[in-house]
Amino acid sequence: MNLEELKAAVTETGLPAFAAKQVARWVYVQHVATIDEMTNISLKNREALKERFTIGCAAYTDCQCSIDGTKKYLFPTLDGQLVESVYIPDGERATLCVSSQVGCRMGCRFCMTGRQGFQGNLSTTEILNQIYSLPERDTLTNVVFMGQGEPMDNINAVLKATQLLTVDYGYAWSPKRITVSTVGVQKGLIHFLEKSDCHLAVSLHNPFPEERLEMMPAEKAYSLRDFIDLLKDFDWTHQRRLSFEYIVFGGLNDSPRHAKELIKLLAPLECRVNLIRFHQIPNTPYKGASEDTMIWLRDYLTQHGVTTTIRASRGQDIYAACGLLHNKKTTEV
Repeated sequence: MNLEELKAAVTETGLPAFAAKQVARWVYVQHVATIDEMTNISLKNREALKERFTIGCAAYTDCQCSIDGTKKYLFPTLDGQLVESVYIPDGERATLCVSSQVGCRMGCRFCMTGRQGFQGNLSTTEILNQIYSLPERDTLTNVVFMGQGEPMDNINAVLKATQLLTVDYGYAWSPKRITVSTVGVQKGLIHFLEKSDCHLAVSLHNPFPEERLEMMPAEKAYSLRDFIDLLKDFDWTHQRRLSFEYIVFGGLNDSPRHAKELIKLLAPLECRVNLIRFHQIPNTPYKGASEDTMIWLRDYLTQHGVTTTIRASRGQDIYAACGLLHNKKTTEV
C-alpha cells in the first residue's frame, strides 16, 4: 500500500492516522514479516490490523545457483502460480531482474517466457515481494524490470511498485537505480513516460519493421516506427536514460545493412544500445552471432555516434540469462 492507502486502512481499523507512517516504516524500512513485529503499535491495535491485513510477503520456494554467482529464485503468487527473478552480483553492483507477469502475451519467437504464454498480471504485492523476500535484498544496488512479462502490459502495478521503491516513506531509492523494459506497448509506454523518472530500455532486436515482425509478433500491434517517433518527441533533458536492447542473431540482424539502419533509426536520440548474445533455446531456428561479429557491430555503431556495449551473459547454465526465464511447472522446455 502507498501512504494514502495505509492511512485509510489504519483509520478504518480504528487506529489514528499517524499510525500509517509507523506501519510504512515497519514494512518498507524494517521489512517485517508479520504485524506482530510492529512493537510500537499496541497489542490491541496489532490484533485489529491482523484481522483484516497481512504483510503480503512470501518466501521463495526454490533457488538455483550459477557457476558465475548468479542466483535464480522461484516465488509463489497469491493464486498459487510461480514466477522467476534473477539476482546478479557484479563486484560492488548487485542487480535484481524482476518479473511483472506470469508468462507473457508478446510471443517473441526467441524467448522462453513467450513460449510459456500468458497466465496473468502480477499485483504490486507480487512484484515487490521478489525484492522484499530476497535474501540478498540489502545488497541490491539496482532493479530491472526485465524478467517474465511485458511491464507496459501491466503498467498500473509496475508504476505503483516503482513508486513505492522511490518515495521517501518507502524504499527511498533514486529512480535512476530502476530500469523498466518494453517491446513498445504504446499506451503503457506513454503512461510510464508521464508518471515515472525511472530509466527505460526498449527491446528492439531489428531495425526493419517487416523483419522485426517475423521475430516479434507484437510489432503488428505496436509499430516500431510509432514508438520510435513517440520517443523522439519526448523531452529527455531530465537525465532519464534511454537504452535499446538488441539480441544479435547470426545471419539475421547482424549485417552492415542492419547496422546502418539502426544508426538512421535512432538518430538523433541520445541513447545507448546494449548488444546481447542469443542464448539457444530448444526447437528454434535462431543461432547466435560470432564474437567477432558482436565486436564489429559494437565498434561500428559506436564509431557512428551510437554508444554501444556488449552485455555480459550471466546465469546461462541455470536458464537465468536473457530470454531463458520460464515456469517449469507450466511449460515444457
